[in-house]
Amino acid sequence: QVQLVESGGGLVQAGGSLRLSCAASGRIFSIDVMNWYRQAPGKQRELVATINSGDNTNYADSVKGRFTISRDNAKNTVYLQMNSLKPEDTAVYYCNLQGTRLTYSDRSRNYWGQGTQVTVSS
Repeated sequence: QVQLVESGGGLVQAGGSLRLSCAASGRIFSIDVMNWYRQAPGKQRELVATINSGDNTNYADSVKGRFTISRDNAKNTVYLQMNSLKPEDTAVYYCNLQGTRLTYSDRSRNYWGQGTQVTVSS
């Protein structure tokens, strides 16, 4: 059984920084893509950042230059460093693992974290 544990959310003033972590526990063989999504009240969930197994990254235009996604494969953990935070970054942030395999021959599986609240005050 794979579980994702997110941490690092909280309340910060505009211009501040936070670092989110998402650690996957359980027996994992490989993870193709690790993503961070966010959902603000009354809005749809949006993709914020993605990193693949080759460490290629992509970002939403709204966070480019401010957020950095990284991963530690040995720890099955993905991070999101968020700098120069703005009030519009306020949302629940979710990690998502795509293409997770528990063994070499396993089917591809997707997992979601429980979400962590990020609140940026003006």
